[in-house]
Amino acid sequence: MSQRTALPASDVDLLDNPAWAALTGPHAHLAERVGRAARYPVDVSPFTALADPADPRAWQDLAALAGPPGSTTPVTATDTAPAGWEVLQSGRGTQLVATALRTEPAPEAVELGPADVPEILDLVTRTRPGPFLPRTVALGRYLGLRHDGRLVAMAGERLRLPGWTEISAVCTDPDHRGRGHATRLVRAVAHGIEQRGDTPFLHTAADNTRAIRLYESLGFTLRRHTAFLLVRTPVGPTTAGPATAGPATDGGRER
Repeated sequence: MSQRTALPASDVDLLDNPAWAALTGPHAHLAERVGRAARYPVDVSPFTALADPADPRAWQDLAALAGPPGSTTPVTATDTAPAGWEVLQSGRGTQLVATALRTEPAPEAVELGPADVPEILDLVTRTRPGPFLPRTVALGRYLGLRHDGRLVAMAGERLRLPGWTEISAVCTDPDHRGRGHATRLVRAVAHGIEQRGDTPFLHTAADNTRAIRLYESLGFTLRRHTAFLLVRTPVGPTTAGPATAGPATDGGRER
């Protein structure tokens, strides 16, 4: 059992653009990249990132990465897009970092892998913790709890960047809530993260106050608010200047 009581010496600034830091760092082997734009394969994660969202060249690279003119793509760590890009949707979230989290293994938890994906997707469909795709398990270690052989709760690792690993896909079957499953799994996943020298962090929707309160009670501290867009690439010549933000969403129901 261990307890973290302060922010680590790792480069905290990487958390300002964590998807880019992951795609050009520990997850580079998964990345599809064109210059200053990178993304995960579509069956792994929807995360798409720019080296610097303020750099017009990064948006040009994103257009090439996204495909033919008029293609749609998500993009993280920004709430504006250049002129010529259509903003279809905007989302807000929160980022929390482990500062006083007590971590410990969960001997009753089982490791989940590719063979468990059908059960995982069924649980995710019923609980809506956020995006989870057929190969999301390639991102890191996932743990689950079973009752009578049936998967009833899970949590795992998503973005991994130098010194940091994100906890994600925290969810519990509605019939098995109120039993501390989420707490045990978060602490167990965080224990594995700390064992390799990383610090846990996570994201949740900005309006998911229930999840935010839970994570703060476990020892996470709100670090910053986050933004993402769903955009359509230009279909013709563009000029400089930001686009108008699209309709807002809650940024997913990450718990």
